[in-house]
Amino acid sequence: MQTRCEWCANSFEEYVKYHDEEWGVPVHDERRHFEFLVLESAQAGLSWATILKKREGYRNAFADFDFQQVAEYGAGMVEELLQDSSIIRNRMKIEATINNANRFMEVQKEFGSFDNYCWQFVGGKPIINAWKTMSEVPVTTKESDSFSKDLKKRGFKFLGSTTIYAHMQAIGMVNDHTIDCFRYKELS
Repeated sequence: MQTRCEWCANSFEEYVKYHDEEWGVPVHDERRHFEFLVLESAQAGLSWATILKKREGYRNAFADFDFQQVAEYGAGMVEELLQDSSIIRNRMKIEATINNANRFMEVQKEFGSFDNYCWQFVGGKPIINAWKTMSEVPVTTKESDSFSKDLKKRGFKFLGSTTIYAHMQAIGMVNDHTIDCFRYKELS
C-alpha cells in the first residue's frame, strides 16, 4: 500500500483521487486556474471535502469554469444560483466568482495569461518543501501574502493569504506533499 499525506488518509474516493492525481501538479491551463480560484474561494470557512463533493455542481453552475461566460453573469443569474443546492449558496461568494472572472481577464490582458501572472510569485517554478508531517505545513507564506495582496489590489475577492496558499498547493506552485508520500518524489 502506498503512503499518502495524512490529510487524505481514510477519506472518500474522490478525495484520495484528488490527492493522487491533482494536488500539487503544476497547472498552466487558464480554465484550470480559474476553476481552482473558484473552488478555493468557495471553500473559505468550509472544508475542502465539502467543496470537492460539490465540484460537479460548480462545473455546471459556472459554465465549466469558462471565465468569459461567468464574467457576463448578471443579477438574474445570481438569484438563480442562490437556489442551486449543488453549490454553496452564499451570495457574497457567488458575486465574488463573477467579479473574479472579470478581474481574471484583466490580468490576462496585462500579463498575456493568468498563468504568467501567478507563477511570477514563485519565480516561475514550484517551491519544493520537505515536510515530515502535515503539522509543519504553513497556512500562509510570504509568497501567498504577496500574491493575495496583489490580487486584492486588483479587485479580486475571497482570496486572502490562507486561501491563496491552498490555491498554490492545489496548482503545484508549491509541493507540500510530506516526504513519505509517494507523490512527493513524483512531483519533486
